[in-house]
Amino acid sequence: MAHKAGFVSIIGKPNVGKSTLMNVLVGERLSIITPKAQTTRHRILGIVNEEEYQIVFSDTPGIIKPKYSLQESMMSFVNGSLTDADVLLFVTDINETHDEDDVLDKILDRDIPTIVLINKIDKALQEQVDEKIAYWQEKLNPVSIYAISALRKHNVDGIMAHVLDLLPEHPPYYDKEDLTDRSERFFVSEIIREKIFLNYQKEIPYSTEVIVKSFKEEALKNGKGAMVRIMAEIVVERDSQKNILIGTGGSMLKKVGTEARLEVEKFLDTKVFLELFVKVIPDWRSKKNYLKSFGYDN
Repeated sequence: MAHKAGFVSIIGKPNVGKSTLMNVLVGERLSIITPKAQTTRHRILGIVNEEEYQIVFSDTPGIIKPKYSLQESMMSFVNGSLTDADVLLFVTDINETHDEDDVLDKILDRDIPTIVLINKIDKALQEQVDEKIAYWQEKLNPVSIYAISALRKHNVDGIMAHVLDLLPEHPPYYDKEDLTDRSERFFVSEIIREKIFLNYQKEIPYSTEVIVKSFKEEALKNGKGAMVRIMAEIVVERDSQKNILIGTGGSMLKKVGTEARLEVEKFLDTKVFLELFVKVIPDWRSKKNYLKSFGYDN
C-alpha cells in the first residue's frame, strides 16, 4: 500500500480550542493550554506516525489583527502554515457570534480541503448545533463538518480517518521517530510560560517571554541516576511587572517555579533543578531584533 504524508493546519480565532484539539489528535501534550486568549505564539508541529502514513499537524496562534511586532510575527506563523497545508482544520467555537472575517479572509481564496470543527458543544442545545452546521455549510461549503468537544474528546474519532483520506501519497517528511519539530528546551520554556498565564492577570502574561539560558544533564551526587539543571529568564517590559511577577519576598516566582518544575519533571521524566530570573527589556514585543533572538522569525 502506498505511503501517505501531509501537513494539516489547525486554524481559528484565539481561544477556540486549537491547542486542546492538537493534543488530543496527536495523543501527546505538546501545546500549552490556558483559559486566556493568545496563549499560543508559535507554530508547533505534532507528528502522528504509522507504518503507512505520517500526519504533520500544525497548532497555530489564534488569528487576530496584529497591533505590534510580536503579533505580526505570530500571524506570519499562521500564513506559513497555510502555505504548505494539504488539509485545513478550521476550529470555531459554538458560542462565536459569526465574527470570524479575519479567519475567512485568510482561507476563502485558498484551494485547500477544509474540515470545519464546531467546538465546545458539550453545553450547547442540539438546535444551536444544527444552526451552526447549516451556517458553515452555506458559508464555506467544506468537505465536512464535525460538532465536537475537544476537551471531552467527544466526536473527534472520525477526524483522523477523514484527514487521512484527504492526504496525498508521499514519503514521510520527518523521521518516523519524531513527535515534533521542537526541542526539549522549547517545551520547557512553554511550560514555564503556561504557569505564568495561569498565575497572573491582566497584561502580565502577554508582556512576558521565557528564555531557557542553560539546560544541563548532571549525575546525582549519590550516583543514583541523573537530573537536569535548568536556568531560565523571564523577560518583562516594565519594572512594575517585574515586581508583580516576583511577588512579596519572592513568593509568586517561587510558586510559578515549583509548578513549572513539577510539570517539567513529568515531561522530561527525570529530576529537575529549575532556577528562574526576571529581566526587564522595555517594549520588547515591538522590537524586531529581540523578537528574532527569541525565535519569532518564520
